[in-house]
Amino acid sequence: MKSDKSPVIINSIFELHSLLELPKPLHPLVSVFDNTKVVTNKKKLPKAFIFDFYNISYKKQLKGRSGYGQNYYDFDDGTMIFTSPKQLITTLDEREYFGITLLFHPDFIRHHPLGLNIRQYGFFSYESNEALHLSDSEKQTVLSVFKNIEDELHHNIDDFSQDIILSHIEALLNYSNRFYKRQFITRKTVNHDMLTRVEKVLNEYLDTENAIVDGLPTVEMLASKVSVSPRYLSDMLRSVTGQNAQQLIHEKLIEKAKEYLSATSMSISEIAYHLGFEYPQSFSKLFKRKTGVTPVEFKEGFRLN
Repeated sequence: MKSDKSPVIINSIFELHSLLELPKPLHPLVSVFDNTKVVTNKKKLPKAFIFDFYNISYKKQLKGRSGYGQNYYDFDDGTMIFTSPKQLITTLDEREYFGITLLFHPDFIRHHPLGLNIRQYGFFSYESNEALHLSDSEKQTVLSVFKNIEDELHHNIDDFSQDIILSHIEALLNYSNRFYKRQFITRKTVNHDMLTRVEKVLNEYLDTENAIVDGLPTVEMLASKVSVSPRYLSDMLRSVTGQNAQQLIHEKLIEKAKEYLSATSMSISEIAYHLGFEYPQSFSKLFKRKTGVTPVEFKEGFRLN
């Protein structure tokens, strides 16, 4: 018997429907249900579970908390969350919410371009505290797409069904991408504060011996320091600076390298070591790619000046 702490793996959409005491799904690989219209027995959901399929949920009203891993978010009206297969989902406290949920299995998109491109939608890797909050007009757009998918599922399945449903799913994902970009813009002050914190963390990391002990700074390390997911951090930074998190790290490494090259007598190997590189050749290769000159050429040119 599973312990309370062991997540339950829900392998199919049919299995989830059965668990929630919903009617059998109209399609084995796709489902849309609105629990303002149908009764769902959410009390049967385990506290921790893993879907083996994609989940896009629009929460009209919600009381209680939900999250991924150790991160929790108190949802309010008009919130969207996205989870991909194999993500751990937890539900705590009172589990009363009303909203619409779209489920689709990876097999449904496997032989379609969306199957290859779905990874470009970074919000499937966001944490729950990075959920999408919709404006009134955005809500109407999202609800209309959910309705189109639901209507198509109620038609008899034919040669066109999959392509039509896939086009609606792609539209929903593209709208969500647009709305996330809007959210980054409207939260510009918060994002700039986060950028300041990220730069402070990087500067402190490179100014101390952290790099010597722990190696090169990573996106995962930065994200943990500012309490967001790595994908969200990169997308946020790109919206603010035009650079993702890895590019920002490289920029800071080059800045610090130039400082060492111009103001100290350290050798190239010593500089690479202080920056966290395992091999000096890796440092020289990155420096040349970013500046157009080798560290030795930069050092010599600086002395000539």
